[in-house]
Amino acid sequence: MSKRAVRILLIVVVILGGLFVGADRLAVGFAEDEVAKKLRTSEGLSETPDVSIKGFPFLTQVAGGTLDDVEIGMRNYEATSGSDKIRIADLDARMQGVEFSGDYSSATAEKATGTARISYDELLKEAQGEPVELPLGATGKVVGLSDGGDGKIKVEVEVSKGGVKLPKPVHVMSSVRVEGDTIKVNADEIPKKIEVMGVSIPLPEGMVRDVTDFEEKVSGLPGGIKIDEVEPAADGVDITVKGTNVKLAS
Repeated sequence: MSKRAVRILLIVVVILGGLFVGADRLAVGFAEDEVAKKLRTSEGLSETPDVSIKGFPFLTQVAGGTLDDVEIGMRNYEATSGSDKIRIADLDARMQGVEFSGDYSSATAEKATGTARISYDELLKEAQGEPVELPLGATGKVVGLSDGGDGKIKVEVEVSKGGVKLPKPVHVMSSVRVEGDTIKVNADEIPKKIEVMGVSIPLPEGMVRDVTDFEEKVSGLPGGIKIDEVEPAADGVDITVKGTNVKLAS
């Protein structure tokens, strides 16, 4: 083969390769848009999620019926908390081994891992309730949650007596953990007493824990993924999620 023929052949290969890559990227872009639209509808989302299909070439994966890696980002997702809703500020999941039906109407991921964020303001809705009675006619109520450092949540309790609030709220450092589908917050140590208007009020641990300790059930996450671990952060609690046989759409 002459040098000119080789050069022409190389040019043709480069052009065809470029066309294939271009077609592949167009196809993956179209697929990402379609998956995002379907997820928004099936999950009842207020915003269209971010969908990124990884791996190359995409068309070869489609031909095989399985996508290696799909990343999904959702904002302001409303999960279920008992009879109420709890807003997940950020939910980012990585789906692996995604098999889809022949008509592309549904897809299932072999496994999923990811992270989520629940703000302290959102958790506070569950912590806040009616004031709890304390000894000597005092009452206590949680009014704030924040990062306490060292993996702790700082719980701010407002104490009142005779309708008069204590000048400074009581702060209690609390641990947070996950049990099943429930986030549990429990005070590490309860103060023995406080001074209110010159009166020393004893604080029985059981009564105080009725104020400080609370739990938040988090279920109804997309595709059946579950909360796994939780860690306090600057603006809220960071959660890891995981699941198997996760439905992306149906």
